[in-house]
Amino acid sequence: MSPSALVTRALTKRYGTQEALAGVDLEVGEGELVGLLGPNGAGKSTLVKITAGLVHATSGSAEVAGAPAGSAAARATLGYLAELFRFPGWCTADELLRLHQRLAGSRGAAAERADLLQLVGLSDAARKPVEQMSKGMQQRLGIAQALVGEPRLVLLDEPTSALDPAGRRAVRGLLEELRRRGVAVLLNSHLLGEVEQVCDRVAIVAGGRLVAEGSPRELSGAGGVEIETAQGTRIFPDAARDDVPQLVAGLVAEGERIYGVHVVRGTLEDAYLRAVEAHR
Repeated sequence: MSPSALVTRALTKRYGTQEALAGVDLEVGEGELVGLLGPNGAGKSTLVKITAGLVHATSGSAEVAGAPAGSAAARATLGYLAELFRFPGWCTADELLRLHQRLAGSRGAAAERADLLQLVGLSDAARKPVEQMSKGMQQRLGIAQALVGEPRLVLLDEPTSALDPAGRRAVRGLLEELRRRGVAVLLNSHLLGEVEQVCDRVAIVAGGRLVAEGSPRELSGAGGVEIETAQGTRIFPDAARDDVPQLVAGLVAEGERIYGVHVVRGTLEDAYLRAVEAHR
């Protein structure tokens, strides 16, 4: 059985007297898309940087595909796209991928570059300089370079924050294709709607601690029940789906006429705000 794409245990990081991470336990399975959420200064970027080997942990451990984060073996199975990435404007898409193949020690050659450009929808832009590309094209090219060398884990830092709705949809399609290929993704984002649509699981960090974890549906939970009656809509905010038969029976017994029932789902935003506020 292959090791998980990412495992952190009791991970801590201090910068002087400031504690950026305070014992984070997190696991990302093979082919799993995990959204990393949290307010500014929560420790998300520190966690990503430790995973990428750019920062050393103060204590605890982080392993990428079974190898210590920052080791040559871990780097060989990791792809990374920073939020504020910059590519040379004169460099073409094909030249950029060729450079990253050399840096990653990939032997994929032209076939790998062609496959990656096709994956991100840039096959027709292989000879186009970066400076002539739109922001969306550059973002997709950034994802392509993160996939050089067939990594098992890809770290994406705010990959859709500067894109229009069409660009965000394209990136969501890419993430779903990575899942299909068995590539795990740790997605650091402030866009809760994007995370809710595409991620298998969500990890919410606040104050350097993991304060909530689960699937978007598990975290969102029930948001109550609304029952449309002849007298208007009756709202039961604490009720769940299993309470519907009893609620309807009670209203009918009271002489109400029932015209419709709606089970309200909570949102990931509600769950996020509850988790962060509870930590505070």
